[in-house]
Amino acid sequence: MTNDLMLLMPLIIVGAGAILLMIASTYDKLNHEIAAYGSAGIFALAFLVQLTSCISGNAALFSETFNGILVVSNFSKAAGLIILACGFFTSMSSQTYFKQNSFCTSEFYSLTVFAASGMLLLTMAQELISVFIALEIMSLAIYILVGYDRKNVISTEAVLKYLLLGAFAGAFFTMGSAFVYGAVGSTKFVKIGQFLAAHGFLHSSAMVGGAFFILVAFLFKAAAFPFHAWVIDVYDGASVPVTGYMATGLKTAIFAVFANFLVLDDSLQKGWVTYLFYISVFTMFVGNLIAIGQQSLKRMLAASGIVHTGYLLIALVAISSRAFTGSVIAFYLAAYAIGTLGIFCALSYLGGTGESRKTFEDFKGLAQTRPYSAAAISIFLLSMAGIPPTAGFMGKFYIITSAIDSGQITLAVLGIISSIISMWYYLRLIINMYFHEAEDQFNEPVASLMAPICTFVLVICVFAISLYPIVI
Repeated sequence: MTNDLMLLMPLIIVGAGAILLMIASTYDKLNHEIAAYGSAGIFALAFLVQLTSCISGNAALFSETFNGILVVSNFSKAAGLIILACGFFTSMSSQTYFKQNSFCTSEFYSLTVFAASGMLLLTMAQELISVFIALEIMSLAIYILVGYDRKNVISTEAVLKYLLLGAFAGAFFTMGSAFVYGAVGSTKFVKIGQFLAAHGFLHSSAMVGGAFFILVAFLFKAAAFPFHAWVIDVYDGASVPVTGYMATGLKTAIFAVFANFLVLDDSLQKGWVTYLFYISVFTMFVGNLIAIGQQSLKRMLAASGIVHTGYLLIALVAISSRAFTGSVIAFYLAAYAIGTLGIFCALSYLGGTGESRKTFEDFKGLAQTRPYSAAAISIFLLSMAGIPPTAGFMGKFYIITSAIDSGQITLAVLGIISSIISMWYYLRLIINMYFHEAEDQFNEPVASLMAPICTFVLVICVFAISLYPIVI
């Protein structure tokens, strides 16, 4: 009972913290700077509790009360740590960003924490209705965060497009859950797994249809091909800290529940493995083609996120439900989150008022005026490109190795080719920073040191995480 409470405590801390921040935001004395520190404190406390909790195998939290709908494993613990870290760095970088951009209010930070509570719940949910509730808690907060700058037409367009994407995903998931319930008579993952083990995946057309709709919903949320079309516009329209939060924390939560659903039974994963193979390939190469043609850094990073979704789908193709630990997926998510968050932390103080610096051209000669920032950005880009000895290299190495071990050699080779292609748009920014004369002096004082400090902490993490061994 005590251990169950400790395992559930990070979700309780984040949920209660979000409510307290929302109530406190009604008071004039709570400005957005204090709210930033408050939300960062909530994330830090929840992270420490999550880090110190002990797990052996899968632990059903308060099984008599929750009837087994919340289950914690080492995989969900790792995903939760990534989400909480993303929330912390987002809050800190936002504090600097909103020193230059004045549309923030203290409610922004309560919404950031609310989104994290939905993400955490998503990693632990082992029942379809609970997954839907978690998805909506997360999504509703993200919708508001995307369109928080109400005077910005691009942000308004972004939130409209994201709302439509979310509506489609929610509709597909609800329909899929109804079909699965019709086939199995339950929405609990354990019961679905038992049904599949007894009858096989193709025994019931309702089960096949339900699984299809649920997978489509997850692919929508993960921005996989062919459901990626508006994601780049959404990322471009959101403010820099929100874009970084969506690209990292949201992706972590989606892939955590995606993997948990897919490993219910070998027959479920094998039933869709061929389709996931082609979706993964198209996601990687279409994402690369989109990224190559971008002039905006945010749009390039959004397209890059699509490519990384393709790499994560390789891991889903290669997993086995009998020996699933999620270590490869969790490691890659952590490596990707560090690189992406690092770049967005840097953009939070380098972008200028109104995000005036947003294209590759705007960062020409950055190494001459801000050498440390240029070096940090270069390290993040090299990690995302998969250059050793960074965490990104080790993440891709583990994914390619797991694909080869599962017999998916063609997919592994295509993943390597995709990684080589991606170097073009990552190195392009490095070339602009180091091999061109400075057109902008970047001489305005940094409004707050929080974002620069976070940037350099994440630089250390890029190398520290690469030294952490995992068992494939």
